[in-house]
Amino acid sequence: MSENSSRGRRLDLPRTSRRPRLIPNVDAEAVGRFSESIARYLGTGRYLMWQTIFVIVWIFLNLVAVFGRWDPYPFILLNLAFSTQAAYAAPLILLAQNRQENRDRVSLEEDRQRAAQTKADTEFLARELAALRLAVGEVATRDYLRRELEELHGRLDALALNAEAPPRKKPRKKPAQPDPIVFEATTADPTDPA
Repeated sequence: MSENSSRGRRLDLPRTSRRPRLIPNVDAEAVGRFSESIARYLGTGRYLMWQTIFVIVWIFLNLVAVFGRWDPYPFILLNLAFSTQAAYAAPLILLAQNRQENRDRVSLEEDRQRAAQTKADTEFLARELAALRLAVGEVATRDYLRRELEELHGRLDALALNAEAPPRKKPRKKPAQPDPIVFEATTADPTDPA
């Protein structure tokens, strides 16, 4: 037997690391919400206004100040600050876009399911409506009843007129005479086969 099986180590379970974790557990949902809030703020007019004011003040102080210029004319420090900001903003914006894409995908799937359910309900209602129309077609309508009553009324009037009139004698029919059978006399040759 090998040494691993003698220790009782199971192969169907993943190995656990005995090293301490240097990276703390971070809630992905919290990071996502934070990145979305930053991405939303970076896309507002308020952010652009404050950033423009900051840049104007920075340039003004570095051009006009007689002494204490911390970032002379090529403004390398300002450029570095913008690069750092862009380096952090781009991944946060991409993370926010990915989260929005996932939400849109879920919403689209729910819309598809809702549309399929609505279509099924509409088809069911259309079938039910067609069945009701067929059933109503077999039910006596007001016009049909009126026509039948008028016809019945006409028959009753005719019967009433016949009941008031004196009975007439019907002529007797003579029994039919059978038609006499006519025999034609032909002179046929008895030896002729036709």
